[in-house]
Amino acid sequence: MSEYSHKEIEKKWQDYWESNQTFKVENHSDLPKYYVLDMFPYPSGAGLHVGHPLGYIASDIYSRYKRLKGFNVLHPMGFDSFGLPAEQYAIQTGQHPAVTTEQNITRYIEQLKNLGFSYDWSREVRTSDPSYYKWTQWIFMELFNSWYNNDTQQAEAIETLTAKFENYGNSHVNAPCDEDTPAFTAQEWNVFTEEEQYKITLKYRLTYVADATVNWCAALGSVLSNDEVKDGVSERGGYPVVQKLMRQWMMRITAYSQRLLDGLDTVEWTDSLKEQQRNWIGRSVGALVKFEIEGKGRMEEREERNDATLPSSPSSIPPNFSPIIEVFTTRVDTIYGVSFMVIAPEHELVDVITTPEQRAEIDAYIDMTKKRSERDRMSDVKTVSGAFTGAYVINPANDEKVPVYIADYVLAGYGTGAVMGVPSGDQRDWNFAKHFDLPIIPILDAQKEIDIQADATKEGQYINSGMINGMKFNEANKTLIEWLEERGVGKGKINYRLRDAVFGRQRYWGEPVPVYYKNDSTGQPIPYLLEESELPLNLPEVDKYLPTESGEPPLGRAEGWEHGTGNAYELSTMPGWAGSSWYWYRYMDSKNDEEFASKEAIDYWRNVDLYIGGTEHATGHLLYSRFWNKFLKDRGFVPEEEPFKKLINQGMIQGRSSFVYRVKSEEFSKPVFVSAGLRSQYEVTALHVDVNIVENDILDIEKFKATRFDISAENAEFILEDGKYHCGVEVEKMSKSKFNVVNPDDIVTKYGADTLRLYEMFLGPLEQAKPWNTNGIDGTYRFIRKFWRLFYSETGQWLVKEEAAKPEELKVLHKTIKKIEEDIEHFSFNTAVSAFMVCVNELGALKCHSKAVLQELVVLLSPYAPHITEELWDALGNEKGMVSKTAFPKFEPQYVVEAIFEYPIQINGKVRISLPFALDTTPADIEKEVLANETVQRWMEGNVAKKVIVVPKRIVNVVI
Repeated sequence: MSEYSHKEIEKKWQDYWESNQTFKVENHSDLPKYYVLDMFPYPSGAGLHVGHPLGYIASDIYSRYKRLKGFNVLHPMGFDSFGLPAEQYAIQTGQHPAVTTEQNITRYIEQLKNLGFSYDWSREVRTSDPSYYKWTQWIFMELFNSWYNNDTQQAEAIETLTAKFENYGNSHVNAPCDEDTPAFTAQEWNVFTEEEQYKITLKYRLTYVADATVNWCAALGSVLSNDEVKDGVSERGGYPVVQKLMRQWMMRITAYSQRLLDGLDTVEWTDSLKEQQRNWIGRSVGALVKFEIEGKGRMEEREERNDATLPSSPSSIPPNFSPIIEVFTTRVDTIYGVSFMVIAPEHELVDVITTPEQRAEIDAYIDMTKKRSERDRMSDVKTVSGAFTGAYVINPANDEKVPVYIADYVLAGYGTGAVMGVPSGDQRDWNFAKHFDLPIIPILDAQKEIDIQADATKEGQYINSGMINGMKFNEANKTLIEWLEERGVGKGKINYRLRDAVFGRQRYWGEPVPVYYKNDSTGQPIPYLLEESELPLNLPEVDKYLPTESGEPPLGRAEGWEHGTGNAYELSTMPGWAGSSWYWYRYMDSKNDEEFASKEAIDYWRNVDLYIGGTEHATGHLLYSRFWNKFLKDRGFVPEEEPFKKLINQGMIQGRSSFVYRVKSEEFSKPVFVSAGLRSQYEVTALHVDVNIVENDILDIEKFKATRFDISAENAEFILEDGKYHCGVEVEKMSKSKFNVVNPDDIVTKYGADTLRLYEMFLGPLEQAKPWNTNGIDGTYRFIRKFWRLFYSETGQWLVKEEAAKPEELKVLHKTIKKIEEDIEHFSFNTAVSAFMVCVNELGALKCHSKAVLQELVVLLSPYAPHITEELWDALGNEKGMVSKTAFPKFEPQYVVEAIFEYPIQINGKVRISLPFALDTTPADIEKEVLANETVQRWMEGNVAKKVIVVPKRIVNVVI
């Protein structure tokens, strides 16, 4: 093929790769393994836009490079195919989510294959496929059948826990468990009924049922994750979201808090990403302090007295009520400055302690709080709001009464759901105290390098206890914690901000939870697991994808859907993150019906060497994946503690939006649009316009008229500049609503996949955001054609010859080999593209036709532009379709060593001329030739050189 035709060439080689399974990889090899993984996509109906392939292109380049370097490379692709969008579409149209999901996946695969990615498609996975989610359900069951042993710092089978109960009771069991877990002896355990024993174990399992505050969207009929809520409404549809206490399946991720922190020191991730996870886990060292609720005393005494001050009826008092509020603090030394306490609006004691006089204000504030998501509450550091409960607690350090407020910046699930307010030591507390006119008590700050004893002599200014005078921060905290522990009003504690993960969604399109319920002897439903032989528990058919009339999740609509025992299945489904928390293992052995992956496959691939994806998953998917991976390691199913060795977050490709300007004036009888350069002469409204009908910022007016009926553009008048309509430009997020989405299919059709791949890499550093500009792609397309011209002339003549390479050609080649290898190893793909452009220009100028040079260049470029290089590799007489399986060119340093150095020649310190000398020229010979040079003699003006200083490979200075 003498003429470069990207359409013909790219289709030819994509078909060849597929029919020959060129990139299929085996689970065993004498070659070293390398596992490259993309964060798999959710297959939306919109398909890919040009921003989506950025990370995929980078991972594909690196995968192809590692193959050339002699590695057995696993590079798979699949689809995170459960999710809310497909379900919402099903609700609107009545079409089963499986149908639209299948259509969307087909579209995605077509687009991905058009870009020439070297995926092993034989390993494709889909989280919504029963053959896949069977194993997601299996992992859930393993979590349910496990507990976390703090002594061994790992998860263990539940049978090891019950063995401890049989021998010791639970007094010696060091494990995370539910707060209401009773203490019992071995003797008591052994006389419990089987049902009672089972119910005790439910309090220790790594997945369990509990009441949790969730983001509830009534319009969607589902719990939403924090990522799905923006400004109090659902991201999809914009429906109101409120905070609601619901019975939910939970995952005890908090058991792994410290290991999740420690593991960050063992992986090659960016510091910013690690810091996000550290902050989310939030380790704090401090103390739990007990503040007694004033005047409440013991529950029985209050009931006997029929205490009129009791704010609520006994029925509102929670089980195991204790007349204290616990607070976690990292600064026990500031306890003397506490002037108020704040508890979360969802705190279980709010109803108990609120006085009748404050009831209306408290209820109104709670209603307001329900409309704000936890994320909004956490991120809002400026707003000061709250309500007084009418109750007080007693400061255990000084017996002072402290008023109790509720405020939405405190969350029930973080710490104890209560904080002590120290206005003189914290800005937010100071703002709160000023707003509610509360006292601001001066305190000594033991964290500062000061002499507390000296400052304490200032009478009346400080009220710290004398026990910590003269102490610094750590010593003061330690002393106070010991004092609190001696009196039974506090204890030292390490606290984590991380909370157990909500694992239930009231949706249809998700993994069914492999659980059914049997009523216990009191009539309460108790969860039981299915047998492993009953997996997968498939999604049933339903008449609608909406909650039932009685408010049950959509699965409640399934007729006859119950366990073989006649008991009801769990009606919630798993969250979207369930299937994505282990999928890299399924790629290792995707067709295995007996295991989630065979031991042989897992032992060979072990974990992911390079993982590429977006930063939006920092505290969701990545955290949950690490948790599940550590659990699987604990139970002996996988060999590695961390799933992803190296992680790169690709930046976002932003859209380059185009605008037209509609004149607001009513003097016109029809819509008038003014060109961008003239808009200052009118009062205008800027409107987004489809970038696909704009070229070099010039609007195709006829296409605009034909497509924008929403603004009556077909009858519009256009005020032009130089006979053209110039659009305004702004860089924004690429989205359909901004009309700035560029379909990669259009780019591939016009320019080819190789051009698109090179151009996306050329836009800038992989990790940084950069704007898309279709106008700039022409330069990359010209480079591709210029590269082709090294092999074929304009008339189609084959130019490559079996001739020895010239030294200057070898220098260009090996300089490029060194640069490309260094850039790929450092994931600096944009500078590598620049190096290719320089190389082709230089070889073109040298009229290089040597096969020895050009064949190496073909291999070098193949990871970036696989189609054109396969075609040229074939034309060069090599084995068909094997450019990806050859060896990466070896850098030979002797070809780039400079033989000559250009010396700057100074006359009395000023450079007057440069002269070339061979590197092996002696200083004496350099001095002799410099002094004999006519230009040097002219600048010396007949003077005799007093001294000639020769600095090898640096400079020559003639002193006269």
